[in-house]
Amino acid sequence: MSKGKSKTKNKSVKRLPKQKCCVSKDRCKRCPIRMLKEGTLPEGYTVRKRKLVKVKKQKLPTAA
Repeated sequence: MSKGKSKTKNKSVKRLPKQKCCVSKDRCKRCPIRMLKEGTLPEGYTVRKRKLVKVKKQKLPTAA
């Protein structure tokens, strides 16, 4: 018996997309282009020129 921490596999953990698309014909599971198309890309990210980029948050004007 080992006294180390037991490794548990948590299936609900989302994998982050790759930083750059590998340009393979059949897209891998972490491909940013595939995740964008399916709608599973994390909020605040988008894909430009096959690379993952953060979206800048826009400030809403306050009502006077």
